[in-house]
Amino acid sequence: MEIINFADQNSLVGQFLREMRDVNTQGNRLVFRNNIHRIGQVMAYEISKRLEYQPIKTTTCLGVADEFEFADGVVIATILRAGLPLHEGFLSYFDKAENAFVSAYRKYHDGSDEFDVNIEYIASPNIDGKVLLLVDPMLATGASMELAYKALLTKGTPKHVHIASVIASQPAIDYVREHFPAETTTVWVGAVDPKLNAHFYIVPGLGDAGDLAYGEKE
Repeated sequence: MEIINFADQNSLVGQFLREMRDVNTQGNRLVFRNNIHRIGQVMAYEISKRLEYQPIKTTTCLGVADEFEFADGVVIATILRAGLPLHEGFLSYFDKAENAFVSAYRKYHDGSDEFDVNIEYIASPNIDGKVLLLVDPMLATGASMELAYKALLTKGTPKHVHIASVIASQPAIDYVREHFPAETTTVWVGAVDPKLNAHFYIVPGLGDAGDLAYGEKE
């Protein structure tokens, strides 16, 4: 399994991520959403280099040009709600992609930091033989990503899975390595942080991406 960590080299992703982490700028939801959106665009461009293409002749006003178009069917799948800005970033580049949405949330046990991940909703096209882009800004434990993936497998078996997150924890990277097919999975992350705290949030991380993008929930 290949892990592409954008923090291994200098890029705009690092600049966008720095602003998102900064507690002095996190109160600006527009900036936070826009930066997730822009990271999605950068990742979409890089992933586009890995797809298969086919030649196509394109008629111009002066002649015929030999160009290329995607040979792969692409499905962008997002875990609600925090994944929406990242999804939109991907969709602005893969504008003809099909789309899937999965609702996953943590259900905490009473008086405990332990939780189960529940899937309540899925809307997806057939993904059989297609390239699945599974996007969620925070890859904390990996459990939500795995359950979303298993839910999507009820719609077919993808040709390849690209997991894309703004920040992942090292435990989540290890979890994904163990629970996703190594030969057909690629992971793209803006940064890999070392650990999780007692509440299973990424440290140093940036907090709750959904709340920072859309406001706190009760």
